[in-house]
Amino acid sequence: MTDNAVDRQTLWVVTELYYPEETSTGYYLTRTAEDMTSLFNVRVICGQPNYSARGIRAPKHETRKGVEIFRAAGTTLNKNVIIYKLVNMVTLGIGIFFKGLLNFRQKDRILVVTTPPTLPFVTAIAALLRGAQYVLLIHDNYPEILFAAGKSKENGAFASMLTYCNRWLYKHASKIIVVGRDMEVLIKQKTKGLDIPIAVIQNWAELETVEPRPRSENTLLKELGLEDKFVFLYAGNMGYPNDIETVVECANRLKGDATIHFIFLGAGVKEMALRKSVNELGLANISLLAPKPRSEQIIFLNACDVALVSLVTKMRGVSMPSRTYNILAAGKPILALTEDDSELAMVIEEDQIGWHVPPGNADKLVSVIAEIYEKRGQLAEYGERSRASAISKYSLETASRKYIEALKF
Repeated sequence: MTDNAVDRQTLWVVTELYYPEETSTGYYLTRTAEDMTSLFNVRVICGQPNYSARGIRAPKHETRKGVEIFRAAGTTLNKNVIIYKLVNMVTLGIGIFFKGLLNFRQKDRILVVTTPPTLPFVTAIAALLRGAQYVLLIHDNYPEILFAAGKSKENGAFASMLTYCNRWLYKHASKIIVVGRDMEVLIKQKTKGLDIPIAVIQNWAELETVEPRPRSENTLLKELGLEDKFVFLYAGNMGYPNDIETVVECANRLKGDATIHFIFLGAGVKEMALRKSVNELGLANISLLAPKPRSEQIIFLNACDVALVSLVTKMRGVSMPSRTYNILAAGKPILALTEDDSELAMVIEEDQIGWHVPPGNADKLVSVIAEIYEKRGQLAEYGERSRASAISKYSLETASRKYIEALKF
């Protein structure tokens, strides 16, 4: 280790997902950590791969691109089974707590992501016991995401307990980072009276690997025989917070229209219900594809005329789909199901890169799709604005500057 490295302060990044995981949280935390090595001695505590890289057994301790990685022990059961997911969360939390307790030092700074919801608490306790400072990076707000998913009652005992615990977590944080302006509004409400600094740092587009490509050359559209269709693409997780049902209802109403086609590419807890609906309703206008590796984004993100991003109601201020930024990088217009004043709606409106409709409103969605098709000659202009927005606002360089400013001692 160089003298310069010894003199620099240590930044710990604590996250369930890290390299070789390529799902959104794992990818963004990996790149964030690697980009901080010019300023800090960066160390990571994470779990074993259990998402896109499930089945890979990564080293317990290694150094990659200047980042020292410590992988905590924990189960890697099937995350799509709720009881297994809870077991994973508990065992990983215990493993990360002891890793932190053994390794954190006074004056260290810790960046901890708030998913899964137990992770920031075990990290905060370990940090406080060791005299270190922690910064919360909020990708998903709890318990609000549970309300939106229909997994918890807003006035229930569990929600009240979690809200109380969150106040303790926020009170002892040195700073909070959120990934959307709507999230900033919500966190200001939740931290009222605590005077905690809040920074907004959006995720970024992978401009170095994703760019617009001619539709006529797209191998996926050719493989599916959709060159002559007007294609809407949903690519990403199909989880409880995603409004898949309204898109399916829309496809059902449009199944007599031979020009419109929908592609769903991804997996998640709603995948089985989606497949069942497609079969039972005879939706030949929907193609279902398994997840593809991140390295193929330039192909599948360009396999459409318009990209779909969808959230259920009550998600304003709760989460921001990171896939949005790579859609922009691919130069595609966006049709979103999202509430007004959400970060997603703001991104769309500010640079006029698409349309958004309320979640659950199939009538409006069908109407907007008809409008888009009628104005399809203008889509190239939307695409140009999308790419320009990605370059000017949502680059890795822009995000890195904000992280460095937020994490400086």
